[in-house]
Amino acid sequence: GWVNEMVGNLNFTQTSIDNPLQGGEDSWNTQLDINGKFVNDQKKYNWENTAKLSYGQSKIGDASARKSSDEIRFESVYTHKLGVYVNPYVAGTAQSQIASGYAYTDDSKLEISKFLNPGFFTESLGLGYEPMKNLKTRLGLAFKQTMVTDEVFAARYSTDDVATEKIEKIRSEVGMESVTDFSRKVSENIVYTTKLSLFSTLNALNETDVRWDNLLAAKVSKYVTVSFNLKVFYDRDIALKREIQQVLAAGLSYTFL
Repeated sequence: GWVNEMVGNLNFTQTSIDNPLQGGEDSWNTQLDINGKFVNDQKKYNWENTAKLSYGQSKIGDASARKSSDEIRFESVYTHKLGVYVNPYVAGTAQSQIASGYAYTDDSKLEISKFLNPGFFTESLGLGYEPMKNLKTRLGLAFKQTMVTDEVFAARYSTDDVATEKIEKIRSEVGMESVTDFSRKVSENIVYTTKLSLFSTLNALNETDVRWDNLLAAKVSKYVTVSFNLKVFYDRDIALKREIQQVLAAGLSYTFL
C-alpha cells in the first residue's frame, strides 16, 4: 500500500545593528522548504512520487527584499519488478519556480523568469538497478522539453535565431538520462542524501546537463533541525557557466504525514 511522508522546514535569520562602529547593515533571511514522498510498493511494481517546494527571500539594509531560492519540482517513477538485477521503468519530472526572478542593476530591475518561464519537463524509460536499499540508479532514453508560456521569454530560452519571425516557445530534445539516488544515516540524528541527474542530447553526447542535489540534515530536537544544502546546476542551453547554490540553515521542522 501507500506510504506517505511530508516534511516542512521554516528557517529565519535576522541581524540588527545599532550604531555600527565597524560598518554593517540590518538584514534578514527566510527560507521555506516542503518535501513530500509518496510510495506504493507492491510485489510486482513500485510507484514512487516525490515533490519539493522551496522559497526564500533576503533583505539587506534599505534595499528591497530579493529571492534567494525558488523551486517547484515533481518526479514520478514507475518500476516493474522482474525479479532480476535490473528492472524496467518509466519516469517523468517537472520543474519550475513560484515567483518572478529579476536581474538587478543599481537603479532598475529586469524580469528574466517566472512560473513556467521557463518550465522543464522530462519523460524517460529504461532500466533501473538497486544494489542496496539506500542506493539506486537508472539509465534510459529521455525526452526533454524546455518551455515558456510568455513570448517575452521565448528568445532567452530558445535556440532559434533572434531574427526568426516567430520564435518557438518549446524546445524539445532527445537523449540519454542517468539518475542516481543515495542516502546514508551518518548517526542517530544525522542523515545525508544526494541525487545526481545527468542528461545528454543524442546530437551532442559530450555536452551533459547536470543537476546534483546534496542535503546534510541534523535533528537537534523534535521540532528543530540544522541543515546544509548544496546544489550544482548546469544546462548549456541556458548558460555556459554552472550555477552553485549552498544554504546553511537552522530552524523549525514539522512532519505533516
